[in-house]
Amino acid sequence: MAVRIIKYVMEIIHLLIDQNPIQVIVDAVINSGLRKNATRIEYARVVRRQAVDFSPMRRVNQSIYLLTTGACESAFRNIKSIDECLADELINAAKGSSNSYVIKKKDEIEQVAKANRLK
Repeated sequence: MAVRIIKYVMEIIHLLIDQNPIQVIVDAVINSGLRKNATRIEYARVVRRQAVDFSPMRRVNQSIYLLTTGACESAFRNIKSIDECLADELINAAKGSSNSYVIKKKDEIEQVAKANRLK
């Protein structure tokens, strides 16, 4: 099932923007990777949030998770299939468009991390 979806997604990407689908996927993962996040640190029963850097593997995993979550949410109760929604999500993320769920979430999470940086 997953292989079929990816196959159709690659065909849709090739037909829509006439680029190499693998390059579009790579660009989408690069553009949607988080650089900073905020974590909770508890010290002497005082909880505060602190900005932390992401490791490269965590950036890739998080971007793939957000890409698939965005595609699933856009396909839910929609006439478009999961293939079309995932292709749209990948194309928008590769372009860096703010229509993409991933780019919105990335900006939101990095904004929280920026606010929680130590002075």
